[in-house]
Amino acid sequence: MTFDLSSLGWDTAFRSAYAGHARADQHPARVVRVDRGVCTAIGATGPHRVTVGGGLLAAAAQDSTRLPGTGDWVVVRTWPDGRETVEAVLPRRTAIVRASAGKDSLPQVLAANVDSVAVVAAVDPEPDPATVERLLAVAWESGARPLVVLTKVDLAADPEAIRDEIAEIAPGVDVLAVSAATGRGLSELRPFVAAGRTVALLGPSGAGKSTVVNALVGTTVMDTQAIRGSDGRGRHTTTYRALVPVPGGGAVLDTPGLRSVGLFDSTAGLAQTFADIDELGELCRFRGCTHTREPGCAVAEALVTGELSRRRMASWRKLRRENTAAIARHRRRAQG
Repeated sequence: MTFDLSSLGWDTAFRSAYAGHARADQHPARVVRVDRGVCTAIGATGPHRVTVGGGLLAAAAQDSTRLPGTGDWVVVRTWPDGRETVEAVLPRRTAIVRASAGKDSLPQVLAANVDSVAVVAAVDPEPDPATVERLLAVAWESGARPLVVLTKVDLAADPEAIRDEIAEIAPGVDVLAVSAATGRGLSELRPFVAAGRTVALLGPSGAGKSTVVNALVGTTVMDTQAIRGSDGRGRHTTTYRALVPVPGGGAVLDTPGLRSVGLFDSTAGLAQTFADIDELGELCRFRGCTHTREPGCAVAEALVTGELSRRRMASWRKLRRENTAAIARHRRRAQG
């Protein structure tokens, strides 16, 4: 069996990065799933189960992001006894990083080397704008191209109105309205999983991520489950991150339903997500205006006129406070 790695994004840049590792007992592969230190990786001969080498484990003790994650291109070594281990992670082109749960809030790589990040939100019930803004900040920070995918639009009375509302809080981002049940909007999403390209899906449980994966692949590869009618929430059907090759090339990376995504040094991502507020800030009388009590504050004026909603301003303040705290914790750890 042979597999064309270029369909998963193996290109000249990754070949160049791998050149220093090339030897008879090693080969490149892309990680499609990670389970408690054991990876499933696709190489030129197809999928293999591989463990993480001792050198990487030692490095990860100091920096958790050194561990291979879903979407990583890695160097796999085949030992004389047939064992296969991941010996190195090639430099990441993009990385979706969040703060892990707990007081330490260590960085956790959700996905690597994706070309675009789709923030997925169902229109029934209507999406939560604050959740969309949080996920967009993470998406922008990754270095990949963000987009918003609104799912289950066949269940909404006026999906276009919902799309317009979300577009207002997603400056510079494509907002697609999709229905896996009817096929609506899938043609707009397919270019993001063209040969050699990978799209990652981020969103809460019940948003329809796995259903979108199945629709793009053309068969059931991810389990799905109906959301609860009582509160509109879904169970965490997908419990692991999985990179799924799409027929004809390309891949889609599904993630478990995320109740909360902690920010980890997402300053640039927040600036992109709230570009409208930053643009207003450029009009303030004083440089470094905090948009609280300063005279001549253009942001405060926009709140009064209704140009800027108080909900969006509150979301901006909350995420900035969280991000500042995350940066401070990271600096304290770095200083010992």
